[in-house]
Amino acid sequence: MKKIVRIALAVLLLGVISGLSAAWAGPTQLTYSIFFPPNHGQKKAADTWAKEVERRTQGRVKIQIFAGGSLTQADQCYDGVVKGISDMCMSAFAYTRGRFPVMEALDLPLGYPNGRTATRVANDFYRKMKPRELDQVKVLYLHAHGPGLLHTVKPVRSLEDLRGMKIRATGFSAKVIKALGAVPVAMPQGSTYESLQKGVVEGTIGPIEVLKGWKQAEVIKNTTDCRDVGYTTAMFVVMNLKKWNSLPADVKKAFEDVSDQWIDVHGKAWDDIDAEGRAFSLGLGNKIIPLSKAESLRWRKAVNPVIDEYVNTVKVSGVSGKQVVQEAELMIKKVNRPAKKK
Repeated sequence: MKKIVRIALAVLLLGVISGLSAAWAGPTQLTYSIFFPPNHGQKKAADTWAKEVERRTQGRVKIQIFAGGSLTQADQCYDGVVKGISDMCMSAFAYTRGRFPVMEALDLPLGYPNGRTATRVANDFYRKMKPRELDQVKVLYLHAHGPGLLHTVKPVRSLEDLRGMKIRATGFSAKVIKALGAVPVAMPQGSTYESLQKGVVEGTIGPIEVLKGWKQAEVIKNTTDCRDVGYTTAMFVVMNLKKWNSLPADVKKAFEDVSDQWIDVHGKAWDDIDAEGRAFSLGLGNKIIPLSKAESLRWRKAVNPVIDEYVNTVKVSGVSGKQVVQEAELMIKKVNRPAKKK
């Protein structure tokens, strides 16, 4: 009997020691690299996501965010996660063109109406296509900005006005700019303000939020509303696969639940900051130039070869470009379809 009691006490003591050891070990510390500047709306959305993960894991996870590319630059972010330089990161597929052939279809000029639609489509598209190109990481969620518009120093009302102008663009937006007759100049958002200021480029293409989020309204005078050829830039939030696999099941569930919820948080954030960018630019006396219906059709026709080129190029990777483009187009229509009145 005494032996049984001693064994029971020993087991109890081991349990207490194990519990204390776990407590002494402290929470799991994770690093999160983001290229957006500290005050940007998308960085703020990431802040609230991180805090909610910490809350739902009851403090068992702590997330340290490095904004403005301070840990890894935008084009190094994905590899940084794969190699373990950071545990998580947020960046854009466009910064490593050719690496994500399936996901790059999202960035084509398919006429995205707003950030909510673009963000929902990006996640629905990924879940349906399940491309192997992202198998090296754990994809937590995606988000995407509202329609990329043209912001220039001189007014652009037609293709003729745009011809030959040097325009900052990345990813497929560079192909769009070239198809429209301008000269694309690749650079990240962080370099655009100074380049516009110094005349290195004469304009930029991007969501209207950049006019406030990156202060670019201070160095442009006009925005051409070309939303019929509106592209988006799909962005990823991913985690190092080894780190993900090391997490307990309940912590993984917390990450996934919060990430699902934050899809619409980011979509709304994109639309909110688009509205703020528009107001900020108009407040500085800048102009927003609508395209006539006829001119808009000309722009749409001009960019169709960009879509055709994508379809033909990804065949080399064994991807049915036609299929993925059709899938994205159908999803845009489905997500943006008005809700039926009850």
